Amino acid sequence: MTALTVAGVLLGGALAGCGGAAPAPTALAPTSPTAPAPAAPKKPPTMAPGPAGRTPVFERRPTGGSAAEKAAAEKVVALTFDADMTADQGARAKAGERFDNPELIALLRRLKVPSTVFMTGRWAEEYPAQAKGIGTDDLFEVANHSYSHYAFTADCYGLPVVAKDTMTRDVERAFSAFRQAGVRNVVPYFRFPGGCYDDAALRALGPADVTAVQWDVVSGDAFATDAGAVAEQVLDGVRPGSLVVMHCTRSAAPVTTEAISRIVPELRKRGYRFVKVSELMEG
Repeated sequence: MTALTVAGVLLGGALAGCGGAAPAPTALAPTSPTAPAPAAPKKPPTMAPGPAGRTPVFERRPTGGSAAEKAAAEKVVALTFDADMTADQGARAKAGERFDNPELIALLRRLKVPSTVFMTGRWAEEYPAQAKGIGTDDLFEVANHSYSHYAFTADCYGLPVVAKDTMTRDVERAFSAFRQAGVRNVVPYFRFPGGCYDDAALRALGPADVTAVQWDVVSGDAFATDAGAVAEQVLDGVRPGSLVVMHCTRSAAPVTTEAISRIVPELRKRGYRFVKVSELMEG
C-alpha cells in the first residue's frame, strides 16, 4: 500500500472516531477507447458517360468471352421489378384499380431476395407508405422509372411521349417524389419506360447523371395469366450475371407473385445468388 493511500485510510479513521463521516472516495471516470466514426454510405457504382455525355446503358454483368470464363462466372442474378403508373391513371386508381403489389414485396421479404424496384414518381405519390416501406428496407434499392411512365421515343407500346426538352425534368421530378415519400435507398439508375430509347434520348438525358438499366431476360409477366409459363421463361433465360425484368403492379402483372414463388427456390437450387443491380454492376 502506498504512503498516500495509508494516509488517506488513517485520516478517514480519525474523522470517523470524532463522529464525522469518512469522505467517500472520489470515483475516477472510466477510460474507454475512442469509438470509430461511422463509415460513410457506400456510393452505388455507375457507368461512365458515353460519347458527348450520352447516358450509359447497362444490361447485364459480362461473363467473359471464352467457354472457360463463362463456365467459371459467378452464379448471380438480379431480379428487378417495375412499379409502373402513368401520370394520367389517378382516376383508375381512385376507382379501385391496383397498381401496387404488397403481396409480392412481402414474399420477397420472406424469401430474403435482394431486389431493385424501378419506381415511377407517380407510383410513389399514389402509394407513399409503400414507397417509403420499400425504400427504407435494406433488402431493396429504389431506382428511377421516370415520373410519368411516358415514353422517351415515339412508337413505344402506345405510350404518350415525353418531349426531348423535358426528359431530364421528368426524371428529376421522380427523384423529388421519392424524397417526399421518405424513400431512402435510392440509386442513380434509370429504366426507360417500355425499355424504349434511341440516341436522341441518351443525349437528352445526359444532364440527369444516371445510368440506364436494361435487361437480358424478359419474364413476360406483363398481362400474363399463367404463372408457370412466366417462371419457365425466366428459368430458361437466366445465365450467370443475368438481369431479369418483372413488374410490381397487380392490375398489369397479376401472376408475378406466384411466379416468384417458383423462380426463387429453383434458381437457388441451381446455385444462384440474388443481388441488387448495384451489386451486379459492381462485379
